[in-house]
Amino acid sequence: MVEIVPSLWARFSARVREASWAIDANDGIIATAGLLQGFAGAGAGDRLLLFASIAAMLAGGLSAGGAKWAEVAAEREAELELAAEEQAELERDPEGELAELAAHWESRGLSAGLALEVAQQLMARDPLGAQLDAEHGLEEITHPTAPWWAGLETAVAFMLGAAIPVLITFLAPVAIETWAIIVAVVVSLALTSLVAAGVGRLSALRMLIRSLVVGLGTMGVSYLAGVLFF
Repeated sequence: MVEIVPSLWARFSARVREASWAIDANDGIIATAGLLQGFAGAGAGDRLLLFASIAAMLAGGLSAGGAKWAEVAAEREAELELAAEEQAELERDPEGELAELAAHWESRGLSAGLALEVAQQLMARDPLGAQLDAEHGLEEITHPTAPWWAGLETAVAFMLGAAIPVLITFLAPVAIETWAIIVAVVVSLALTSLVAAGVGRLSALRMLIRSLVVGLGTMGVSYLAGVLFF
């Protein structure tokens, strides 16, 4: 069977329909804005703020993307280990594995005869897939490219979010920069939270409140630390 790898546009479209991209973008907004508020509280000038915002965007995006890559890669390795174990059991005791699969379907409500028939048909078609699905709830092994795509998508989403305070830092005079960043962050968090809530069918109000509490709290603590310690 030829495996079709989704196109870039298909992957992007699927990603936009998930709530996780907005959460990653929120992380970029909050982390970068929080860092900037800390530097602003310490009395940093325009040039240092701009450098700090760009560094936060790049480092944060790469860090978030790398963490996501490692997470998905570890999940895939665990899936491969399960598949290897199940394959060894199938080769060692195929009849016992058939009986286990039939017992699984019988526990799901099928009669003993029908459960055995279903198990036999599944084992004839894809014995390893049938065992992985029944015993571990694993319908398919994660594609080898999935960790790389997940890392890239997370990094891009984080950097897009972080770009908002970066642009404010670049465009706004230092005298109004702090308030401009706060306003931009509040508006951005509100929009991304509402979009994520709609996509993920979550409570828009609860998600908005959580995002604003975390975002404003992070900026407030960072600004206070800059004022007190520098």
